[in-house]
Amino acid sequence: MTPELRPYSLVCDAVALLFQPYAEVVLHDLATETVVHFAGNFSKREIGEPSLLSEIGFRQGDAIIGPYEKVNWDGRSIKAISAVLRDTAGRAIGVLCINADVSDFHAALRTLNALVRVPVDADKPESLFREDWHERVNEYVQQWTAARGLTISTLSRTDKQELVIALSSNGAFGGKNAASYISRILGMGRATVYKYLSKDSAP
Repeated sequence: MTPELRPYSLVCDAVALLFQPYAEVVLHDLATETVVHFAGNFSKREIGEPSLLSEIGFRQGDAIIGPYEKVNWDGRSIKAISAVLRDTAGRAIGVLCINADVSDFHAALRTLNALVRVPVDADKPESLFREDWHERVNEYVQQWTAARGLTISTLSRTDKQELVIALSSNGAFGGKNAASYISRILGMGRATVYKYLSKDSAP
């Protein structure tokens, strides 16, 4: 290993240890174009093997290569990035490659997507939602706040008054106990809701 590259061995060890068991770090010596150090080895490569940097499109003028995707020997997905190391004169002397095993994360994403996905052709059961004014109130409140760049937790007193009036204008108070439900989701007393409604109806 070129003497200038020796300090980078500790960098390789530190990165691999921090992200263990998901990171492998490989140090290449451009003087010999061989692998000179490994940390967290899961690719089953060996010290002294040819670097084969042409496979990642290495050029002498590069600084950072990637991120790019690879496939490990066991079929696991790898996200990789390479940094070109230079001496004090700016001459490229090595390449430090970080390989991250992202297979477990892909599996987790697939699981989450399966849990939250609703089939495109899946209609709401009419028998359940025909009279579900809770659903209609929820959708209206979400649309009203989103259109104004607000959330329920950030509504001011004036915002809440405007929203109550808007809900009333759209028939939201026709459901049984609707006032109680709306007061709860807006975080205010039912009496306040009625006060806003009475102000709106006053001549």
